[in-house]
Amino acid sequence: MSWAQGLIADRARGLDASGIRRIFDLGAKLADPINLSIGQPDFPVPDAVKAAAIDAIESDLNGYTPTQGAHAIRESVTASLKRDLDWDVDGGDRSLLITSGTSGALVLAAMAMLNPGDRYVIGDPYFVLYPALASLTDARVDLCDTGDGLRLTAERVEPLLTERTKFVLHNSPSNPGGVVSTREECAELAELCRSRGVMLISDEIYDEFVFDESRTDVAAGDAAWTRPPSAARLGGDASDGVLLIRGFGKTYGLTGWRMGYAAGPTPLIEQMAKLQQFTYVCAPSIAQHACVACGDVDMSRHVAEYQARRDLVLERLSPVTSLPTPGGAFYAFVKVPEHLGMSGTAFAEAAIERNVLTIPGGVFSQRDDYIRLSFAAPRARLEAGLEIIADMMRG
Repeated sequence: MSWAQGLIADRARGLDASGIRRIFDLGAKLADPINLSIGQPDFPVPDAVKAAAIDAIESDLNGYTPTQGAHAIRESVTASLKRDLDWDVDGGDRSLLITSGTSGALVLAAMAMLNPGDRYVIGDPYFVLYPALASLTDARVDLCDTGDGLRLTAERVEPLLTERTKFVLHNSPSNPGGVVSTREECAELAELCRSRGVMLISDEIYDEFVFDESRTDVAAGDAAWTRPPSAARLGGDASDGVLLIRGFGKTYGLTGWRMGYAAGPTPLIEQMAKLQQFTYVCAPSIAQHACVACGDVDMSRHVAEYQARRDLVLERLSPVTSLPTPGGAFYAFVKVPEHLGMSGTAFAEAAIERNVLTIPGGVFSQRDDYIRLSFAAPRARLEAGLEIIADMMRG
């Protein structure tokens, strides 16, 4: 053993990226794989946003911004939250922090709330960062079985709450399943958390990528604009204990720019900002200035295209297996049929032999009987990959 290995902390050893890494390593041996594993949009950054980034560079806006975020992006997000949620985040009970991606916001929130031995609840399956927050903070994560429908509900969460539970982490639309919670589910979860003195973290990174049947709520002040249900939109006491996390990367295809934000109770946001000052310092300055232009970009054409691809996934795979209908995002969590006698890992590795890349469900869950596929892929490639997967599932 190298002497350096003895220096590694338990929090680093506790993180296991081997599941995804193995698939990527195997996929790297393929000349031209059908890649249905990537968790990012396959469209370019809108021209107006690119131009804004170039202008920021040429205008010498390349230095640090305030830790809380540059004035222009804060002003833009503040206006958006007022229009969408009727939230005031320019002082008082709620505040706003621009972060280095939504992952940055989640890490800061966990660091601000969790002491060693504290607990938090996440649904299973989950985004890979969620359980890792426990390793980073010496806390404990409680996994909530979300059933075949992959729905995190108050009824399922309540038995897991303890005196040391600090927050429940709710993701809608979800990764890996694309499931969108109903308004009733959001309301019941928010009320449960409020009644028990637990923060509800609402991770809404895919909030713009929501398909027609899931857009049921009417945004504040604009009867013509529908939006997906959100615990942050319930109003009154129900929303007071909600930490909202959203971002720009998935919606506008600028995942590498690392742009997100958190809005919620001022005492929590203040502590997150203090931690950001000593870690990330600020979100990338050029990206902050450029993302102001996002407010004038219409992404509905891309969302409609992803909805059509979602429909294609359901059309091709529903006859041969079961999968919850993705109401948003660009993922499907697909069950490996029992008659195959294969785990999700074994299926994903067998798919690689047929030139298709997916991710084993065990990367996102304690169960390994699913695969996650992304339909953020060109239509022709997606169709070819689905045909191969369907043929494999028929056995």
